[in-house]
Amino acid sequence: METQGVNFPQIVAVGCGIDVHQAVIVATIRSSDQSYETRTFEAYTSSLTELRDWCKQRGVTHVAIESTGVYWKPVYNILEEFFEVILVNARHVKNIPGHKTDKKDSAWLSKLLLGGLLKGSFIPPVEIRDLRDLVRYKKKQVQQIGSESNRLYRVLEDANIKLSTVMKADSVSGKQVIKALISGERDPVVLSRLVHGKTKAAKAEIIKALEGNLRDHHRFMLQTIQRSIEKKEQLVEEIEKQIDLMAEKYKVEIELLTTIDGVGRDSAIAIISEIGTDMSRFPNEHHLSSLGGMSPGNNESAGKKKVPKPSKEISI
Repeated sequence: METQGVNFPQIVAVGCGIDVHQAVIVATIRSSDQSYETRTFEAYTSSLTELRDWCKQRGVTHVAIESTGVYWKPVYNILEEFFEVILVNARHVKNIPGHKTDKKDSAWLSKLLLGGLLKGSFIPPVEIRDLRDLVRYKKKQVQQIGSESNRLYRVLEDANIKLSTVMKADSVSGKQVIKALISGERDPVVLSRLVHGKTKAAKAEIIKALEGNLRDHHRFMLQTIQRSIEKKEQLVEEIEKQIDLMAEKYKVEIELLTTIDGVGRDSAIAIISEIGTDMSRFPNEHHLSSLGGMSPGNNESAGKKKVPKPSKEISI
């Protein structure tokens, strides 16, 4: 049933509004308030291809997608080559006057699209999106390595071994000591002989720190955690190689970004992976800072300003 009493000047000749769910895609093609058609598709690639062909047959030029999570990505991948596709933030749609219900989502989207009232989310080119996937996945793996290292320290603490007070577990000496503990060595004097390099602690302090009550359970846990860390470190190395390969085409941009104080190569690549290299996509610096979640809205009541938490807009 068509929304009554809400009319907008028509900017787009033929548009398609798409409401995306995990398993169902609801699409409405509209050329005017009186001429529109709604169809339902499955979320499989074959069905999305049917949706694409239907849009091409009806002369669609613009497509608006409203979605939660990552369900929009398969639809976008199929349609981006053939149409002007915008990903719509559900909050923006709700702020536009009208009668929006779940049953009429795609029809309402198509109406707003024809009126030019929809604001699309920033979606970088596919090369940047691929780089972003790698950078974010590497970050997750590094975080997991840190979590595993903390578990390692907790196991050692449970065994009365104060390794963290004299050295890091991921240092060369720390790895040697843990390897010896796993193999069954318990003599703190023998273990202290494995400590070399720039360890600041005195020999006597190291011996006292390595004296504990190591049980078979602790050895098993240490071995399991250390194996997990080594696998993740190897995975991070592989990801870094792929990142370097993909970042080669942005060599000039990376060099320019590293001229900023505090921005190294890894940070430069991370910045590019989030915002791309085409700054014409952002009208000014305020839009860019908003994308990064660093432009919290004003919140003032009774003459007092409340400081809201910065939003985290980048999630595509």
